[in-house]
Amino acid sequence: QVLAKCENQIPGFSELLEDFPETDEPAWILGKCYHLKTEKLELLSDVKSRLWFTYRKKFSPIGGTGPSSDSGWGCMLRCGQMILAQALICRRLGRDWRWEKGKWQPEDYHRILQCFLDRKDSCYSIHQMAQMGVGEGKSVGEWYGPNTVAQVLKKLTLFDEWNTLAVYISMDNTVVVEDISESLLLLNIGSPLLFAEFTFTNPCNATPRRFNIWKPLLLIIPLRMGINHINPVYINTLKECFKMPQSLGVLGGKPNNAYYFIGFIGDELIYLDPHSTQAAVDTEEDGSVDDHSYHCQRVPHRMKITQLDPSVALGFFCYTEKDFESWCSLVQKVGMKDSLVWSDLNLVSSFLNETLLGICRVHVCSLFAV
Repeated sequence: QVLAKCENQIPGFSELLEDFPETDEPAWILGKCYHLKTEKLELLSDVKSRLWFTYRKKFSPIGGTGPSSDSGWGCMLRCGQMILAQALICRRLGRDWRWEKGKWQPEDYHRILQCFLDRKDSCYSIHQMAQMGVGEGKSVGEWYGPNTVAQVLKKLTLFDEWNTLAVYISMDNTVVVEDISESLLLLNIGSPLLFAEFTFTNPCNATPRRFNIWKPLLLIIPLRMGINHINPVYINTLKECFKMPQSLGVLGGKPNNAYYFIGFIGDELIYLDPHSTQAAVDTEEDGSVDDHSYHCQRVPHRMKITQLDPSVALGFFCYTEKDFESWCSLVQKVGMKDSLVWSDLNLVSSFLNETLLGICRVHVCSLFAV
């Protein structure tokens, strides 16, 4: 009876029940596990709660004289918006937050959405992203790859005083732990670094004490997992990334077609597709936004993992320093479990080396390699 009621109330729910296979294999969505035989409704609710950014038309011309639609060229930018929006949702609302059409949502949700509206004064609008991309060697209207979008997002977050995210983009497939946990200190207001540092004086003790406050971390790892096609040796490792609680998904797709991958089931990836052109939405007179077109209320798309273009960018969000330490531990555990696969991404930390090995200066934990 409950399922029948839901089928009548949720558009596309019956289609979802038919579309997903009856299997004992679980589906994973951004670190959450769902058993399809009993939790399809929960899976649908999770998918439709993600902010979904697609091509838009009839917005103000980019740069004043540029395009007024991003149809045909903005798909990777839209995927970048989606992965960043997911980080902001985790930052402000939590991973378990859910959206329901027409129901009240917290003020922070509306503030997040305002950041992505298609107008020049929105922090992460298509206007801001396209113009920031010029500094990365991309003309307005040119197609982007995952790494370029990551660099654009990093630059734009520097101007976001509300969310104060730290963005770390790995270079040469290497995550340097010490760069994150020690070197990136916020020494001045507005610095794009990772920690805020302040002095606290205990009234019972005249000696000042210094503390580091962790800034929520958006970790982006650009990778190439093959030459022309994804090397099958990487597939299990890619799946493990979607299982991590810190997962924000993956930017990737097929040649000249970008998708935002949010999970997998069996040998298929689950993704949100930005290739639908909708009219631009602006705020109403009362400041509200009609948000139904920013949530995908249809069956999520799937594709064979083997069809994935090898150029991708993995996303992770660590709200606290403990979350980051947990992520490092997960990378090491998976590396030990499948040492033949996890080696293209290196976790480099002299601290880990000194405490665990006590011999060499640098300890390398392998991820993604043949």
